[in-house]
Amino acid sequence: MAEQVSDLIVERLIEWGIDTIFGFPGDGVDGFFEALRTHQDKLKFIQVRHEEAAAFAAVGYAKYTGRIGVCCATSGPGGIHLLNGLYDAKCDQQPVLAITGHTFHDLIGMDYQQDVDLDKLFMDVSVFNERVMGPVACPIFCTSWIVSVAQ
Repeated sequence: MAEQVSDLIVERLIEWGIDTIFGFPGDGVDGFFEALRTHQDKLKFIQVRHEEAAAFAAVGYAKYTGRIGVCCATSGPGGIHLLNGLYDAKCDQQPVLAITGHTFHDLIGMDYQQDVDLDKLFMDVSVFNERVMGPVACPIFCTSWIVSVAQ
């Protein structure tokens, strides 16, 4: 079976030395959580009770360890809830990577309940903000993420 984008992302995170991810599951990130499950010997996932807590935990992790903090949330409102923690990271210049899901491509713009334009939402708070739509772009974007986050 061909590797999924989620597998490629998780493998790249491991290559970068990331060992801890804070997050809250949801249907928009099911594939990512499956990739985390299959790599649980190398990555520790800490489930929080709210997406905002995931972002603040990732910021705290970055502040106190000097390493990149990583948080994840599902699409729509889940992604919105990351904003407070991400602004904390921005204000304190801490390296945090936020991974979110997105509405299925055929439901974008169809008034689906989870359809929020996260690209626009994260524009102000991020130094790199892209939507990965398939495995071909994944290595390029992943490299750009780490370069941006680590600066």
